[in-house]
Amino acid sequence: MIFGRSERGKPPVEPVTLKILVAGGFGVGKTTLVGAVSEIRPLRTEELLTEAGRPVDDTSGVEAKRTTTVAMDFGRITLREDLVLYLFGTPGQERFWFMWDELSEGALGAIVLADTRRLEDSFAGIDYFERRGIPFLVGVNCFEGADRYPADDIRQALDLDPDVPLVLCDARDRESVKEILIGVVQHAMAFQASHRQTVTT
Repeated sequence: MIFGRSERGKPPVEPVTLKILVAGGFGVGKTTLVGAVSEIRPLRTEELLTEAGRPVDDTSGVEAKRTTTVAMDFGRITLREDLVLYLFGTPGQERFWFMWDELSEGALGAIVLADTRRLEDSFAGIDYFERRGIPFLVGVNCFEGADRYPADDIRQALDLDPDVPLVLCDARDRESVKEILIGVVQHAMAFQASHRQTVTT
């Protein structure tokens, strides 16, 4: 950079930064998803599960889980030179839900991760974003050994509105997660455009 301009003589690009939330139940893969795509070392606030938390942390279906997010996960990914996403993973347990209001401030959209072994854990995130008018996408994290169901059956079980996207994904796979992120950005932009049109008519 020379005098605020790039070496090729082009002015530097000031990227648009967008905030995306990653929500879902306990042990659904939120921390894994953020870590799979973040171009920086993700900020994690994980603590070991303890005996004291056993009565309130339901580990059925995720018995191998040893840690839990107690505040948030944070990561960043550059989709294009002029578009950067900041990812905020929300804590999954009910006792940490008070933080969701702070984390959702200024969010463009959200991803609700779902696990077919514990679909009921997705309802809190879906209800939260529906009530606040935040556009969201449901990503079904396909765990090894979990039963596979058609997307339409999962959509019906979650009672999703027809315009809410639902995709099958692998939270460990960078390309799979990138497709989800592109999907939620596109959905949020379409949602906002539709909302503006409704307001002006």
